[in-house]
Amino acid sequence: MDINTLRGIMTGLLIVVFIALFIWAYSKKRHDDFNEAALLPFTGDDLDNISTPKKMEKAQNNKFQGDKL
Repeated sequence: MDINTLRGIMTGLLIVVFIALFIWAYSKKRHDDFNEAALLPFTGDDLDNISTPKKMEKAQNNKFQGDKL
């Protein structure tokens, strides 16, 4: 095995890693997380009171569960 074979194997591995990363980044499961991250610059310094769609939905679900009790 010479250096050119190693370079070819490394190139192939990096292409596979790039494609896997691309699929992960654009999967529908990550959509909500990326939307939440996109709002972070607008939150200011108070990170405890972030009002993102995910947290608002969670708060609404908790409110509705409290009404059922």
